[in-house]
Amino acid sequence: MATSMNTITVNGVTYNYEEYMASQNATNKNVNADYISKDTFLKLLVTQMQYQDPLDPMDNGEYLSQLAQFSALEQMTEVAGGLTKVNTLIENMDTSLLVGQLTSMIDKTVQWTTTNSDGSTTTHEGKAKSVSISDGSPSLMVETEIVDASGNKVKALTKVDISTLTRIGEGA
Repeated sequence: MATSMNTITVNGVTYNYEEYMASQNATNKNVNADYISKDTFLKLLVTQMQYQDPLDPMDNGEYLSQLAQFSALEQMTEVAGGLTKVNTLIENMDTSLLVGQLTSMIDKTVQWTTTNSDGSTTTHEGKAKSVSISDGSPSLMVETEIVDASGNKVKALTKVDISTLTRIGEGA
């Protein structure tokens, strides 16, 4: 069962988080298929040694050089993998902190501005009801009063980008 805590929205489409990450990992493996792996490198090295000319063998220094390159490649691969894990950890921490800060705005009156087509700005006000993070961009769902076609005031939810907020709290 999908809840707001185990979903992710990308380009306006909401996915189950586990399924989305699995599809991304599969995509990344296909992208890296063009690069030489450690196993392929070792197979090439063994094949090169197997088919060398016995009357004109390769210099030991060249083998040592290739092994050193292989060792450096393996270490760089491990460092890159570690950096990817650290980056993911930092992104998750940033998102957690942001969500914590934004949830403190729920049930508070907020004020924001929008720019009209003629370049003028309009100030709006409403009560924050929920937090949304879509494509890494935070926003609030704010309850506002609008006038419907019959002239009646009705409550509606408006998605407000955090960058447009001008005031938060009572008496905004």
